[in-house]
Formats: sequence, C-alpha cells, structure tokens
Amino acid sequence: MGGTMAVMLAHVTEHPRTANAPEAGELDIPDHLKPSDGRFGCGPSKVRPEQVTALAAAGARFLGTSHRQPAVKGVVGRIRSGLDDLFSLPDGYEVVLGNGGTTAFWDAASFCLVDHRSEHLSFGEFSSKFAKVTEAAPHLEDPVVEESPVGTHPHAVADTSVDAYALTHNETSTGVAMEIVRPQGVPAATDGSPQSALVLVDGTSAAAGLRVDPHQFDAYYFAPQKGFASDGGLYLALLSPAAVDRIERISASKRWVPAFLDLKAALDNSRQDQTLNTPALATLLLMVEQLDWMLDQGGLEATATRCDRSAEILYTWAEQSGFATPFVEKPSERSHVVGTIDFVDAVDASQVAKVLRRNGILDTEPYRKLGRNQLRIAMFPAIEPDDVAALCGCINYVVGALAG
Repeated sequence: MGGTMAVMLAHVTEHPRTANAPEAGELDIPDHLKPSDGRFGCGPSKVRPEQVTALAAAGARFLGTSHRQPAVKGVVGRIRSGLDDLFSLPDGYEVVLGNGGTTAFWDAASFCLVDHRSEHLSFGEFSSKFAKVTEAAPHLEDPVVEESPVGTHPHAVADTSVDAYALTHNETSTGVAMEIVRPQGVPAATDGSPQSALVLVDGTSAAAGLRVDPHQFDAYYFAPQKGFASDGGLYLALLSPAAVDRIERISASKRWVPAFLDLKAALDNSRQDQTLNTPALATLLLMVEQLDWMLDQGGLEATATRCDRSAEILYTWAEQSGFATPFVEKPSERSHVVGTIDFVDAVDASQVAKVLRRNGILDTEPYRKLGRNQLRIAMFPAIEPDDVAALCGCINYVVGALAG
C-alpha cells in the first residue's frame, strides 16, 4: 500500500472504547470524522453540487421547453458525442437513447436484438432478470442460462444455437464485476444475421467507472442514475454496426414490436438527437454536465482510476479490520464501483447502517434480497475517494461505540 493510502487509512484503524455502550438511536458520530458528502447509494447515486447548479442555471431556457427543438436536441447531441468520446467508440458504432431505463431495454432487446435464442450469465438479482425476459418471450426459444453462486460470476460457453450472449459488467446486488470479452470461440459479429452472435452487455452500474473495450461488445447499455450521477427513466446504448444491422433486419422482417420498445424507432430518433417519447429534461441536463466533467478529468481511464482508488481504500480497510471482510472472495472479481462488505455475527450491520443514516451517511444498507449481514457501498466516479476513507473511519467509530 502506498504512502498516501496509508495516511488516508491511518485514522480508521482504531475503535473507540466507552464505558457504557450507547443505543444506536443515541449515537452521534463526531463531525470531524464524517465525509464531506454522505451519499453512498448504488442508485440513485450522489449528484455533484455542480450538476444541480447547472440545472438551476438553465432555468426557463431549457426546462419546460420542447424536446424537439434546438435547446434540448443540442444537449442530446452533446450526450451522444460525449459518450462516443468517453468510450472511444470505433467507426460505425452509434449511441441510441430512449425512455424506460435498463428494464425497458431488456424488453426492447428481446424484440429487436435477440433473433431466436440467447445465452445469459446469471450471478445475482439483476443479471438474472434479462434471462427471465427472454424465457417468457413467446417468439423466442428458451434461453441458455449459465449460473454461479452469488459472490462469483460464471463464464460464457460457446453455443452454435445462440445468436446473442447477454453479459453483465457489474452485478449491482452483489458487488461482483467481470471483464468483458467476447466468449471464447465466438468471433466478432460482422452483420446482424441469425448466424452471427451479438454480445449484449448490461453496463448499468459499471458504465464510466469500469474500463471496457468496445471491440468486445455489440451493445453496451445502461441507465444514468448510477455512474453518470443523474436520474433514472432513460436508457443509453452503444451499438456496433452488427447490432444496428440486427435491429434493422428484424424491423424489416415485420416481427411485431411494441412501439415503445422499438429499437429501430429509437435509432431513427437518436440520429436526429431526440427520443421517440418525451424525455425528462432534467435527467438529460444532469447527465451531460456529469459527462462533460468526466471528459475534463481525462475520460474513462481517469474516472476508472478514481474508482480504483476508492476500491483500494475500502477493501484494504475491510481486510485490515477485525470485524469486516470483502464479500467477494476473489480480488479480481471485486467491483470497483459497488463494494459489498460482510460483518462478523457479533456486529449487526443493520444497526451500523441505521446509525450512519441518522448521522447523514446514507444508503449503505445491503441489497434487500441478498439477506446478508453486510453493507453495500457505492464508489461511482462522483464519490470522492477521501469520503470513502472517512466512511471507513465512521464505521469503525460506530462499531466500537456500540460494542462498549
């Protein structure tokens, strides 16, 4: 561990000792220990104050205006070109956006990107949901599903009956991340025919915080309420030429597609810097401000490095702690944007989270369906690494005070 990291963690290694342990509802964390911003939720995530200031400054010239006029279309255009720059998209890739978020995109993909059969890697709550969508779709064959226990991730298996592989870059419920690579033995798709296999990647909680090579995917889709520090209700997708070909071919085949989920309509509108349906204008403006900030910081490498720093702080603290440990055992699979930390049975993580919330440190509770004695901590680019270190110090303080 570097000298800077050691200094940052030095103040979080001691537990307070009190003669009589206070009740959780009575415990106050000293102000000097608290982070500068107490938002550590995994979505909606921390919004930087500068974004809110920019939103307020836009006032009447943006909010409450037509989304098909230059003021709003200009923002959409900045988002599309900014994402192109941030992800260093190869020639021919297109940025598409539409209403509904990632959940809507799963439905849209089942109509417009999966031809007959898909393969899914399932290793948590959110990675399993797309598989359930394609399983229920009456026009598709039952999917192939590769599963692994929570806290790990499976690997794709080449299958000639499959025309779309569904991967998840970061499982938000468990804090497991996986490197995005085309499945072994599956060549890059050159067109959207049924014989070509597309790689569809859910990047919802990974986008802008984890590195990804666009040559390894055909669709990388996400919503803006996590890494991009905006609000939900919008999906964005980075599409390869093969994915665009697939969308256009399926559209021409006359397969029935609900208008709201039609990716061909989304593609046509996006090329005009607009959406099929009216978008939330505040969401667009918050996102473009965050995107501009990321590009000013140095792009994806800079934002990923920032998340690396936060993750090193969090996992180093947990490994050095006498009462906490990273939930994900393999360091290579530990997410650098969503950290899950298990506590020993003698420490009630729910009580710790309750004290933190009472003191203005928010949304550290674990994913509700996982059912573990743990905290889940977001480390998206907007979150200051110094605040992650301060959070670790606050947890130490609370655990020590509650123990007496």
